[in-house]
Amino acid sequence: MLNLVWLIPALPLAGFLLIFLFGRVLGEPRAGILATAMTASSFVVVVGVYLDLLSRTAEERHHVVTLFSWLPVGSLQVDMALLADPLSVTMALFVTGIGSLIHLYAIGYMHGDPKFSKFFLYLNLFVFSMLMLVLGENLLVTFLGWEGVGACSYFLISFWHTRDSAATAGKKAFVTNRVGDWGMMVAMFLAFSAVGTLSYEGINSAAAGGKIAAVTATGIAMMLFVGACGKSAQLPLYIWLPDAMEGPTPVSALIHAATMVTSGVFLLTRMSPVLHASYPWLGDVIATVGALTALFAATIAVAQTDIKKVLAYSTVSQLGFMFLAIGSGAYVAAIFHMVTHAFFKALLFLGSGSVIHGMHHEQDMRKMGALRKLMPITGFTFIIGWLAIAGIPPFAGFWSKDEILLAAFANNRLLWLIGVVTALLTAYYMTRQVIMVFFGEARWHDHAEENGAHGDHTPQESPWTMVTPLVVLAGLSILGGALQLPFSHSTKFLEHWLEPVVGHSEASIAGSWAEANKWLLLVVAVLIAVSGVVASIAVYSKGKFKIIEPKITAFVGFATFDEKVVDGAVNCIATEVRAARGH
Repeated sequence: MLNLVWLIPALPLAGFLLIFLFGRVLGEPRAGILATAMTASSFVVVVGVYLDLLSRTAEERHHVVTLFSWLPVGSLQVDMALLADPLSVTMALFVTGIGSLIHLYAIGYMHGDPKFSKFFLYLNLFVFSMLMLVLGENLLVTFLGWEGVGACSYFLISFWHTRDSAATAGKKAFVTNRVGDWGMMVAMFLAFSAVGTLSYEGINSAAAGGKIAAVTATGIAMMLFVGACGKSAQLPLYIWLPDAMEGPTPVSALIHAATMVTSGVFLLTRMSPVLHASYPWLGDVIATVGALTALFAATIAVAQTDIKKVLAYSTVSQLGFMFLAIGSGAYVAAIFHMVTHAFFKALLFLGSGSVIHGMHHEQDMRKMGALRKLMPITGFTFIIGWLAIAGIPPFAGFWSKDEILLAAFANNRLLWLIGVVTALLTAYYMTRQVIMVFFGEARWHDHAEENGAHGDHTPQESPWTMVTPLVVLAGLSILGGALQLPFSHSTKFLEHWLEPVVGHSEASIAGSWAEANKWLLLVVAVLIAVSGVVASIAVYSKGKFKIIEPKITAFVGFATFDEKVVDGAVNCIATEVRAARGH
């Protein structure tokens, strides 16, 4: 199976080409079925490659398939080559697996859209680009996919481009990501000048063997971090991601859960030997930016009223946790949280899309309430996603978030405290969302009358194409934690699986106070999560769960600061540039 690695990106690419040529003939729903089948077929191939790798010893889990010589220019020899190893296959599994579920969901969600075929054209191209990113054997092949997902995000976020807000959001995502791309390019230039190759194996081997000076390794790593901040929405380059909600909900799930935003975390993990060879303060910088991003985004999420905006800022916050793990040297914990986050965040986004679909495209949570009775499958699965992200055991998010907090405690107590406060806020704002949407009094009656709506506007459960992915993802959100349980060395499956890739760089906390008292820290994590849930219920549940929005001036202040100062600065610079060009 390892020699068939090329089929993994080739199948979505074939889907893109077929829809490009015959999309109008195929129409709805055949274009969607074709795109879904291609992504699902890619997933089947990935499973076969995974089983092949699993049957080999740890030392043999590294296979390169060279397709052709891409850039034979003097000393710059770059092959179009794909790498199958534990990290790339882990990424490909959830990119294709969750991507297939999102494709199936989109068949129902995009029903009746005049550009139905074009939407699936972009989805298949997006999945192809993401697979090239994670399977690339060298930085340039990865950069091809890196730019591909950037372009596709522009197409998908601004898909409904007749709306000014969607067109603007697409441009904002495209421009912001170019800033990160500059960092990625400079990192490639530095790596080639230092080592003479862009191959991951060549660069990482040189770093691990001490053949790259610490100052050079730090320069490469810092530029990679700039690129990662752009794609993975860290301060200050996070501003594009909340606006990406202007795209159709399947796009939000694809970008925010399984693909594009995890690229930065993947890249830093792939280059972990270079980070390990850098100056020690580099890890502190990455961890600090991650922790501050996590806290900052969580405070903004508390004040949101749009059901998708809450989840958008939640994504920024959870990505901050992953960068906190990387900065703490806990690469396995970062990948573990990436995988569990893909499960529960895809579930939450698709669940929110189901609610929006059932509410006739209403996204304001203040106009919802009591939907669990009318949309029982959506409500039940969304609640599972809520418990997972809130860190309630035994759901998947609890185990991965606890691993990160454990590593942070061993590395930096202040950053651990910031992580704990963020975890508290996460449980708080997600409980708030669940109460406002699925409990309390039904407020959609009043707003339908206020808007002069006619006919039956009672929310209804979504079709099977939309609820089936919800049920599958709910199961994964419950069981996903089994990948890496802290009970013994033998229950840490993901750690053993990734050991050939990150074993040399993974920081060990064995013998530290954190390891000796990990069960105490685990209890603290549970108490924090439960406290956030209880506090939110106490605030938002008055009588029969009647919603009372408290005057959370601090959180509103953060939201205002984000809109006026951060966005305002970007808009001001753009205005000045246009004015200068006009003269």
